Amino acid sequence: MQAIIENIKLLFASYSNSAINSIEKIPQSGSNRIYFRINTNEKTFIATYNNNIKENKTFINFSKHFYAAGCPVPEIYGVNENNTIYIQQDFGDISLLNKLEENNFNDYVFSLFQKSLKALAHLQIKGDNNLDYNWSITSKEFGKQAILSDLLYFKYYFLDTLQIPYDKEKLIDDFESLSNYLTFSDHKYFMFRDFQSRNIMIENEEVHFIDFQGGMKGALQYDVASMLWQAKAGLSDEWKNNLLHYYISCAEDELQTTIDRSRFVSQYNGYVLIRLLQVLGAYGFRGLFERKAHFLTSIPLGLKNLKGFLPQKNIDLNLPEFERLLNLIVEDEIIKRFEPLSANEQTPLVVNINSFSFKKSLPVDESGNGGGFIFDCRSILNPGRVEEFKKQTGRDKGVKDFLEQQTKMPDYLNSVFDITDIAVEDYIKRDFKNLQISFGCTGGQHRSVYAADALARHLKNKFKVKINLHHIEQEAKNWKN
Repeated sequence: MQAIIENIKLLFASYSNSAINSIEKIPQSGSNRIYFRINTNEKTFIATYNNNIKENKTFINFSKHFYAAGCPVPEIYGVNENNTIYIQQDFGDISLLNKLEENNFNDYVFSLFQKSLKALAHLQIKGDNNLDYNWSITSKEFGKQAILSDLLYFKYYFLDTLQIPYDKEKLIDDFESLSNYLTFSDHKYFMFRDFQSRNIMIENEEVHFIDFQGGMKGALQYDVASMLWQAKAGLSDEWKNNLLHYYISCAEDELQTTIDRSRFVSQYNGYVLIRLLQVLGAYGFRGLFERKAHFLTSIPLGLKNLKGFLPQKNIDLNLPEFERLLNLIVEDEIIKRFEPLSANEQTPLVVNINSFSFKKSLPVDESGNGGGFIFDCRSILNPGRVEEFKKQTGRDKGVKDFLEQQTKMPDYLNSVFDITDIAVEDYIKRDFKNLQISFGCTGGQHRSVYAADALARHLKNKFKVKINLHHIEQEAKNWKN
């Protein structure tokens, strides 16, 4: 990590004479890209490190092209020789989703959605002029094969896990019909691919776009569907309909022609369905196969979103086997499979989580149960061997970055979550009162502290269960001081 930061400093120095006050790592989301914020007296910048050279080149080339076309994308200030680090304009930390969560569904937020859709139409249509789609990471166009790929992604990583009997040949025939229908879209320009409120930043009341490196040639409707049907946003049907027709007007202004709204909306509904299924496929892959808790808990939200869409889908196609399955997977029984049991104020269970040092003694279980889980973190690379971390703990940013980026701690914790989730869910059902879970490492300072905090966060978020968290060795040190 330190080597990356030094290389960022060198790249920044080649662009600007401004002194760097600090470089802060920004928490990662779902990608392998690592973001840093460069702070100077004058302004801030974003530095990105990514080993995926092709992805970097795509984002850099797309950004330069769209910026020149007057689109609200970041300006690229510098790129290192091997294309692993680039510095770009900083739009801050406030997304459209943040604005929605802060202000709810008011006129101000509605105006921000309008601004976003107007800027989207400009980026899609004007940005398409002379754009070299050879820069695209995967497909150059979201055509029949790409649509089929999304449908099969949903089939393999979500539908098949439900073990619902179906006629495979009839389903594939329906997939073919839907992909053929959507392939012949009237309006194909640049398709953002992941246009959602998290990727729209708000700075000085203006909208700015990030994370469009997955873009390709495609139908205008796909990006609108992605934004308006984002499950986390939870827009009302009235907002969706009004914003859709507002977008069509914006697209007509950019195209300087009239759009057949009936046909446009019919194809839009098809792309809403494709997007919702692609998202469920992603949740299935990341949650059911990679065992990432955040994606598992997102599945019910995705299914409820699909359930809300099906009665109004209005696609001019007959897809009998596909429609039969879609109606089955949104039944309450299926949704409940993925909804974690949640504690309430009357739930007696308290989970006691400890960090401790194996050099001292094992934690005592005061409940009388004789102890619970004890996990040994000593197989994880020890941050305490790094000079700068010796006096820090698992709660300090540098140590957390080290454990998350340079050790097997994330994989280790995923396995711990799998085991402890079974116990917590069962104990809630059976009205048990106590469960103790402890993490030990050599000194009870770095690895065990980080792991105990992570599990406490996970169980609180997933089960809403009461937590008592104790860092035994660190609390003893504080008491002595």
